[in-house]
Amino acid sequence: MNDLLRIPCVLMRGGTSRGPFFLASDLPRDQAQRDAALLSIMGSGHPLQIDGIGGGNPVTSKVAIIGPSTIKGADVDYLFAQVRTDRQYVDYSPNCGNMLAAVGPFAIEAGLIEAKGRNTLVRIHNVNTGKLIEAKVPTSGRDVIYLGDSSIDGVPGLAAPIALTFVDAAGAKTGKLLPTGKPVDVIDGIEVTAIDCAIPMVLMRAADVGLTGYEDPQSLTDNRDLIARMTAIRIKAGERMGIGDVSDMVIPKPVLLSPARKGSTLSVRYFMPNECHPALATTGAVGIATAAVTEGTVAYDLAGRPSLPAEIGIEHPAGRLDVQLEMRNGAIAAGLVRTARRLFEGYAFAKPLAAIEDAA
Repeated sequence: MNDLLRIPCVLMRGGTSRGPFFLASDLPRDQAQRDAALLSIMGSGHPLQIDGIGGGNPVTSKVAIIGPSTIKGADVDYLFAQVRTDRQYVDYSPNCGNMLAAVGPFAIEAGLIEAKGRNTLVRIHNVNTGKLIEAKVPTSGRDVIYLGDSSIDGVPGLAAPIALTFVDAAGAKTGKLLPTGKPVDVIDGIEVTAIDCAIPMVLMRAADVGLTGYEDPQSLTDNRDLIARMTAIRIKAGERMGIGDVSDMVIPKPVLLSPARKGSTLSVRYFMPNECHPALATTGAVGIATAAVTEGTVAYDLAGRPSLPAEIGIEHPAGRLDVQLEMRNGAIAAGLVRTARRLFEGYAFAKPLAAIEDAA
């Protein structure tokens, strides 16, 4: 046996994201020790994460921690961790809806819930936000079905569809859909909508920052003046939203909105927050779609002032994502389809905390 920590791990793709899935019981209970293990496993602090299994990009430097539910009405707990690539920091402030697509399949295959029929309903408690999400996972007998004829933009090939429903995503972090109390605020001369639905975001028109909103993600990431400008706006928005100093957080996410060009409702560029997403976060899609049907927001007029129930089509750099919105028990429920795949199972290896501290 070597001198590294050996932790059972399953590498999975969820939506347009990818990362390791762990059972909570297999990780250290102490948060500092758990964070140290995750940082070591992912190889954070190096842009390529060369000494870990991270992919050197925010969409491939994500971790899902799964366990039995700690609340009534849910089957499993899902704690999401955004592991920074640029430095040694684990951020638990957001949820990730793409990784969420793989939670149900992982939970079934880990024995946390029993598969039933052709579609197994898995009720997921997102620990980060306290919100409930329902996932319908294709199954056969006791087995998860991964192969199918569904496609999502941003992922090559076909797979089985996983239907996700965010039962009531409003106020995921702050408890309010519009945390500032207004559908529009002006920050640094730019009209923005600070919205908290599935994930806190700051929505602004691309035209207001001198862009079309159809630029490719890499050119936007490389536009350091734009990133600096949006960083200043999101930090001020974070204070107004009641989140506090968000300098070290990945929320709220800046989002640029433009009129749709291909028959959808809106076109977006979503930031994570300092890099433009190559596609679109699932949580971002839920929040943007909700903003589109909320009167007075910067998204409302661009979207053509839709009303509930509605299908909101969101164009992003890799294609399109459709969100179905309806009222359920007095709250907006948002549904969309994602896919997932089990990629690898075995063990991840982490340096012990003492070794990490000695190296520092």
